[in-house]
Amino acid sequence: MDIEALTDCHPARPTDRGWVDEAVRRLSADANRSADTHLIQLHLPRGWDVDLYLKDESTHPTGSLKHRLARSLFLYALCNGYLHEGTTVIEASSGSTAVSEAHFARMLGLPFVAVMYRDTSPEKIALIEREGGTCHLVDDAAAVYDVSRELARECNGYFMDQFTFAERATDWRGNNNIAESTFSQMSLERHPVPEWVVVGAGTGGTSATIGRYTRLRGLATRLCVVDPEGSAFLPSFADRAEGFTPCGSRIEGIGRPRVEPSFIPQVVDRMIGVPDAASVAAMRFLGERTGLSCGPSTGTAMYAVLMLACELRAEGRSGSIVTLLCDGGGRYADTYCSDDWVSEQGWDLAPYRDVLERAWEEGVWSG
Repeated sequence: MDIEALTDCHPARPTDRGWVDEAVRRLSADANRSADTHLIQLHLPRGWDVDLYLKDESTHPTGSLKHRLARSLFLYALCNGYLHEGTTVIEASSGSTAVSEAHFARMLGLPFVAVMYRDTSPEKIALIEREGGTCHLVDDAAAVYDVSRELARECNGYFMDQFTFAERATDWRGNNNIAESTFSQMSLERHPVPEWVVVGAGTGGTSATIGRYTRLRGLATRLCVVDPEGSAFLPSFADRAEGFTPCGSRIEGIGRPRVEPSFIPQVVDRMIGVPDAASVAAMRFLGERTGLSCGPSTGTAMYAVLMLACELRAEGRSGSIVTLLCDGGGRYADTYCSDDWVSEQGWDLAPYRDVLERAWEEGVWSG
């Protein structure tokens, strides 16, 4: 091959830079017109020297924490040349990410297909379809990855793959990510550097961002990741994965049947397993005590938040604890908010309700 030929090479599929530039502008405009989410302090009984905060991510335009992730994933795909005008976007999702990605796909005029476990709440499926997406339901939660890849091959589309790219698509050093936003909002509080930040793990991207950011800024905050029953994250973290067959999670949004590539255990200080019934009990308890509507993954985190708060009190220590309100309870009206549905799952909430009541009123953990 001569020099002239070498200097006239083109990619197999040239990128329409004009289309990409306009797509990035639209995504950036969405971020520019969106205010930051609120950091809400919970009003505990008098005498507590431990302050609790909820970062309310349900106020994003698509109603969940995943709005941030979806925008980052689209920008990552666009700037790497993976998306083109007309590309069908495929995603494996437990629901909320798909809602947000469907929103951004429609913004860019791209077809969107969400590959989801069949038991995903009907409310989330309706939200995806309302945003212009199509839902492809599978019977095996572990099959969503392979089905997504196959669909992408069949239609010459792009598999977004949040579970692989979440930790690298998000700019963990800053750029108003969830960590930078939270710590900035904490700066004028009584205990501005939290003792703990508590999050769940779906992709693992949020915990990776927070854990990396605290190290970058030299913050003493510790990161606790909560995990529901059936998830692969906690057994792997505790070196108890041998002989354990993860089945996934019945708490939508967190817990996975495998340890996802975006989960970075080295930045996690502690993991706490939370029974499914405890997650639902805490979700409902928070709503009753504060009026804040939340989903079950927020309940999982709140159960651990109160446990950690009681530990601090028992040690005679003060401080603050922050967690996320990941999405609103309206998405779960026919499932986790329904007494009949909860009974069908075989969950008894009463014992965990007693634990939560005593923790809130007395600062004593009896779980």
